[in-house]
Amino acid sequence: MKTSLLLLISLIGISTVACKKEGCIDPTATNYNENAKKDDGSCTYTIDNGGIGYSVPSTFVFTDANGNSTVDFLGQTERLSQLEEMVVYMKTGTSTMLDAQAIKDMFSNENGNGNGNFSFTSTKQLKNKCFTADQSLFESFMDDIAVASADFATTASNGQAGTLSSGTSTYLFDANGVEHVQVIEKGLMGAVFLNQALNNYFSPAQIDVDNTTAVDPANGKYYTLMEHHYDEAFGYFGVSVDFPATIPSSFWGKYCNAQDATLNSNADMMTNFLNGRAAISNNVMSDRDAAIAAIRTEWEDISAYQAMTYLEDAIGYFGNDNAKFLHVLSEAYAFSWNLRYAPVETRRMDVSEHAALMAMFDTNFWNMSVADINAIKSAIDAKY
Repeated sequence: MKTSLLLLISLIGISTVACKKEGCIDPTATNYNENAKKDDGSCTYTIDNGGIGYSVPSTFVFTDANGNSTVDFLGQTERLSQLEEMVVYMKTGTSTMLDAQAIKDMFSNENGNGNGNFSFTSTKQLKNKCFTADQSLFESFMDDIAVASADFATTASNGQAGTLSSGTSTYLFDANGVEHVQVIEKGLMGAVFLNQALNNYFSPAQIDVDNTTAVDPANGKYYTLMEHHYDEAFGYFGVSVDFPATIPSSFWGKYCNAQDATLNSNADMMTNFLNGRAAISNNVMSDRDAAIAAIRTEWEDISAYQAMTYLEDAIGYFGNDNAKFLHVLSEAYAFSWNLRYAPVETRRMDVSEHAALMAMFDTNFWNMSVADINAIKSAIDAKY
């Protein structure tokens, strides 16, 4: 009898140890669980935000009262992946002829898989999110790059499409020295990603919506409509939830990091994205609006400063490396073009000033001089 009792007590003890409740056991964390006995690595922490009266997480992770994630920007992630795969295909134009229709099919995501050109399926597309007035312009660029690729085996020169190499890199240019893969990629970063985030999801029509009721909890949509629209704007910025701890290798997150030393853009962008989202979760719309205004200004700055960087690079390559000169000049053109999409409420260049800036780029990049490039730099510098 004593043996059976001791065995029972022993088994209860083993069971108790094995079934210790897991959770966050750090009392300084926002999700501290006083009933948890074993840490499961889920602890989250707030950052000091000047005593605003509510917590702001250090990463873009937001949950409801029951611990359900309220963040979802999958559609934006899919569009970023679509553009990445478009760019991979267009860059093969340095060694093979491109199909303009294939690029357009990827742009409009025909049949849900870019007409067989994407490695994944999606209901999303880039074209219907592109700045409407510029959709046909980008499709004309897709025609241009396909035409240029017919001469991939020819050395590019003034008036002749073809390829040029510098080091281990080879670039495809049209007869005017324009590298259309850069104009398309960086241009769509503006016409789709920046434009959708700053002009669509941050517009009153999209941001001043319901913030009291979860959209569809039964199907895992625990966020309010306002939270979701704000998160979609964050999704178009194209960074991980722990940015800048993790730096992306493409699109706006990459160039935000490239300008960080000058603008402090990594901390500025992420802090404001976090502040705005926390403000929404706590129904403090004045803080939300301040964060949105700061994001709009900083995002425009990133494009302007990146254009300046590439213009300075072009001057450095002028006369000694035509491949690099035309390559970075094409990138400078695209980032300058993207200033077109800055919101009217915060933009530094009005429509006529921006049109004048773009007119300073010669239609034939081969003909551009250092003086021409310095004039463009001065025009940007005067506003930024």
